[in-house]
Amino acid sequence: MLGQKQEAQAALFYEFSLEDHVPQDHLIRSIDRFVDLNGIRQYLSQFYSHTGRPSIDPELLIRMLLVGYCFGIRSERRLCEEVHLNLAYRWFCRLDLSDRVPDHSTFSKNRHGRFRESDLLRHLFEMTVAQCIDEGLVSGQRMAIDASLIEADANKQNSTPKEDWDASAIDPADAPRAVREYLDTLDEAAFGAASEVQPKFTSHSDPASQWTAARKGPAFFSYSDNYLIDTDHGVIVDVEATRSIRQAEVGSTKTMLKRVKEKFDLHPERIIADTAYGTGPMLGWLVDRKIAPHIPVFDKSGRNDGTWTRAEFEWDAENDQYICPEGQALKQFRRNYSDPSRGPTGKGVARYRALKLTCQSCPSKSKCCPKADARKITREEHEDARQVAREIAKTRQYDVSMKLRKKVEMLFAHLKRILGLGRLRLLGPCGANDEFLLAATAQNLRKLAKIFPAPQQMRTA
Repeated sequence: MLGQKQEAQAALFYEFSLEDHVPQDHLIRSIDRFVDLNGIRQYLSQFYSHTGRPSIDPELLIRMLLVGYCFGIRSERRLCEEVHLNLAYRWFCRLDLSDRVPDHSTFSKNRHGRFRESDLLRHLFEMTVAQCIDEGLVSGQRMAIDASLIEADANKQNSTPKEDWDASAIDPADAPRAVREYLDTLDEAAFGAASEVQPKFTSHSDPASQWTAARKGPAFFSYSDNYLIDTDHGVIVDVEATRSIRQAEVGSTKTMLKRVKEKFDLHPERIIADTAYGTGPMLGWLVDRKIAPHIPVFDKSGRNDGTWTRAEFEWDAENDQYICPEGQALKQFRRNYSDPSRGPTGKGVARYRALKLTCQSCPSKSKCCPKADARKITREEHEDARQVAREIAKTRQYDVSMKLRKKVEMLFAHLKRILGLGRLRLLGPCGANDEFLLAATAQNLRKLAKIFPAPQQMRTA
């Protein structure tokens, strides 16, 4: 029998509960168990006026932002539409069916004002880290660090070559917000002070972003998203936004390790990273703090002509000399200098030389220094720390660490493919920092929800 056409009839009264219409196995329920924003109002109280009309509840704005970043809704305009239509999102945001969803422009006003002034997003991220620690997901023993390029909201057509760019000619009073932030970060180690080398192009809309071709493809403007994670369960314990150059990324390691020590009293026994972090100063900094560097050494002492490399010479620390494979000594000084200027250079590099007569009569001269009268070897200031890293690289624990390092790479893949953060929407260093903090917060919440899902309730017949 053909069914009858359904006619929508208006009812005088409705009995409707959002709680009953959100599936018990929905991810939003598991996330909600770990979102405690009761202290947000008190945290922001000093940034609100005591007179005037009541503002929009900051907890509502934060919950909406968490929905957007947890479920890959990149547009705030679309986020407002989704919260308006999706019952599960309404339930999470504590909105009833008749409650009005805030306008998308409200997010910009609060983000550029109270949220940044109070560093609220950093506070929110650290709350999730504290929850992960309380749930036993973070031991703090083994940590990994890495950086990933995130494309900035800028293009080459609106940029200036480095020979024509003059930051001193910019008037901060008339400059846009992102340009003022760029001027404020010129002396910061994570941005302007990271390197004296100027980028090939500078964006007009976001001059703090870095012009880079690190992906071996077409160059673009970007920021670097730096993660410090605990390898037990892949929890992000800190995040930092920097320029997309190696010096800034490596420098952020010190910033994040100091911050987690002060905030959570976490001091790892080992740090896992790739070769970019294996520079002498970085390894020396880690070794001085009793942190084992499970990092490949960044070493350019190798040779391509088949002759002996520095690694084939044995270091004799007691006598401050190298021993060549033929058993001869290479010394830095063969007599004491009364004139200090004739001693070490003071530039962090020591040079060790063999005797000319010894090398001339050596049967292995063709393998050692065929084009020189005598063999010379340089030793950098942090060579002891480099040697510590080389010895660690021979252990089985190092092989395990190299496998654990993939966890941070998986987090970046999840960030770009699942959460959709392949390109920034906000401009300036503060905008990049806001997006990275919210994305890391969302990833930690999803991690908690996955490991500790909401208990399922039996349906009543």
